[in-house]
Amino acid sequence: MYRFLLTPRWWGINVFVLLAIPFCVFMGSWQLSRFEARVDDHRSAKELAESARTEAARPLAELLPVDKATSGRRTTATGHYGKQLLVPDRQLDGRDGYYVLTLLRTDGGKALPVVRGWLPGSADSAKAPQPPAGQVTVTGTLQASETPGDNGVSAQGGLPAGQTSAISTASLVNLVPYDLYDAWVTLDTADSGMTAVPATAAADTGLDLKAFQNLGYTGEWFVFAGFVVFMWFRLLRREVEFARDAELGILPEEPGESEATGESEETGAGSADRHERVQEDASTPVR
Repeated sequence: MYRFLLTPRWWGINVFVLLAIPFCVFMGSWQLSRFEARVDDHRSAKELAESARTEAARPLAELLPVDKATSGRRTTATGHYGKQLLVPDRQLDGRDGYYVLTLLRTDGGKALPVVRGWLPGSADSAKAPQPPAGQVTVTGTLQASETPGDNGVSAQGGLPAGQTSAISTASLVNLVPYDLYDAWVTLDTADSGMTAVPATAAADTGLDLKAFQNLGYTGEWFVFAGFVVFMWFRLLRREVEFARDAELGILPEEPGESEATGESEETGAGSADRHERVQEDASTPVR
């Protein structure tokens, strides 16, 4: 009864199933591992943020380059403030405002972008406090360069002179005449009447939409694997039932067979009726 499994058609079906199921399971497991990795990164980022509040600030050179392990740690740098820029369309506590960003020229020759604070309203250079003169030492939280379009960072172009949409080396390199560190710092304590800007978690360390997309894809791949198994058993059952019916001589009617049978029955019945009428006419006496 199961000899049909050796036919070329079923060889193709079986090979497809044997390849599809492991592939779906592998992809589902990989997506699940990505979700678990994001959960671990989120947990590590929270622990880092809690420990960073109490740990001593370390020199900038010890924390570069910025990665998941160093983003969010407190750092210190010494230099002279230079060019100042504004970063518009930044919210804080649900209010619209802007960052005051000043370049700190360090003794090493490079400039470090420093967010000195946040002010409400539209970006206005006249309202932004000027930086202190002379040598200063800043202490704040180290942050990785922003990526326009991520985490609410604007990708807007064509801003007025003295403004930038993102705090990143790629955005600042054409606005300032200094070599730049690929990082920035938000001060622990804002300067002169401004509000301190809280640090953000490193990229890909939060339970954001991408993390739950990974979880959703996990479910999809496992459902696909189950669907392949379900369809294989359904096809097998239909084939077995067809083979059993064939052994018993119960075969499905071919298309048009029932119509032809009905027509032949109707034709036979019509002929019988005509034959009976002819006999009745012949037996009727002529007057």
